[in-house]
Amino acid sequence: MKKLTAALWLVAALPLASTAQLPLVQTRFTADPAPVVINDTVFLYTTHDEDGARGFEMLDWLLYTSTDMVNWTDHGTVASLKDFTWIDKDNGAWANQVIERNGKYYMYCPIHGNGIGVLVADSPYGPFVDPLGEALVWQKEHWNDIDPTVFIDDDGQAWMYWGNPDLYYVKLNEDMISISGEIVKEPTKPANYQEGPWVYKRGRHYYLAYASTCCPEGIGYAMSDSPTGPWVYKGMIMDATQRTRGNHPGIIDYKGKSYVFGLSYDLNKMKTPEFMEQRSSMASEMTYNLDGTIPTVAYWKEAGVKQIETLDPFRRTQAETIGWGEGVKTLRSDKVGMYVTQIQNNDYIIVRGVDFRQGASSFEIEAASASQGGRIEIRLDDFYGPQIGVCEIGSTGGWDSWKTFIAEINLRGGGVHDLFFIFKGTEGDLFNLDSWQFKQ
Repeated sequence: MKKLTAALWLVAALPLASTAQLPLVQTRFTADPAPVVINDTVFLYTTHDEDGARGFEMLDWLLYTSTDMVNWTDHGTVASLKDFTWIDKDNGAWANQVIERNGKYYMYCPIHGNGIGVLVADSPYGPFVDPLGEALVWQKEHWNDIDPTVFIDDDGQAWMYWGNPDLYYVKLNEDMISISGEIVKEPTKPANYQEGPWVYKRGRHYYLAYASTCCPEGIGYAMSDSPTGPWVYKGMIMDATQRTRGNHPGIIDYKGKSYVFGLSYDLNKMKTPEFMEQRSSMASEMTYNLDGTIPTVAYWKEAGVKQIETLDPFRRTQAETIGWGEGVKTLRSDKVGMYVTQIQNNDYIIVRGVDFRQGASSFEIEAASASQGGRIEIRLDDFYGPQIGVCEIGSTGGWDSWKTFIAEINLRGGGVHDLFFIFKGTEGDLFNLDSWQFKQ
């Protein structure tokens, strides 16, 4: 992503900071969000639009996690087309989904033009490997095998649904890597069904959410009393709007609230008025009526997501845990894992809803720099908010040579604040950041 000026991002981001959640991730373009709750944490698997993509350029799948729905930790690439040795493609890593069964994690991946593959891991963080060496489903007479969604019913039966423009489903065996019976072309799909099905059960109702007829695409839904239909159209979870050319739903219940995820082009539009296939994952809180139907949610930026718990700054926090950021990118190192990079003058990171309790006296951060370094201005609540400290970052002799830097903090009274790390220095890349922590 080309660097934007701080002024442009401030105009775009800060006025909405307390009232709406803008694109969940700003360091990369992320689309087709597939959330799943594991051990009290939201794991958000996404596709990845390459920077500068004018059409669909999608090579891998990414992972982000959150416990507060606002600050998201970047875990980088968890799988890619290269994990499927039976294909020879350099594009086509479309919308995937991960589900857990019997302590293993199964990732269902459409490989456009080559059917749907499956990967498996012992951890939701991966590594994911191919147990089959071939497609799980591949109807070679057409290219409709995209956007798989999988759920396990109360009786233990697993189902997989997929397809554009038709909707298909099939039973999965308990091993989750083989099918049972014939593939069924669903005859009762809603008239405005396009793609991106998301099937789940809540109470006694089965739900089919989907991207509605293109273009633009909203998010429609249907309900049924059975996992095999018939599906009855009930309305729109989010109406189609020219602000979101495409969409792809993902729906979860988490910590007493319900959320719908989808995508927008908002981040791309902040960069250029030109249309490009550079999409961003979004989320909004949603609710249910007493009869199980879903009231329509406003467009992402109007609906937004509120933070549901505060962040503890006295525990070690990864620098790639970001509520909002300008300019920066993330990379992976064999030494430290994921870290924040391409940090230049006036770039910044916001960490939302940080609970300083009674205050803080010092701050430490792991950094690396092959340049002259720079400094971090630590401010509260605003880009120009109260400055509680400055951390000077010197050269460490290399971009992957890490050192701890410490700064005094003047914060008495504490409380909950949005935390701004504002980066200052001369031209070029200043330093890389790995993790940070405050002390009382």
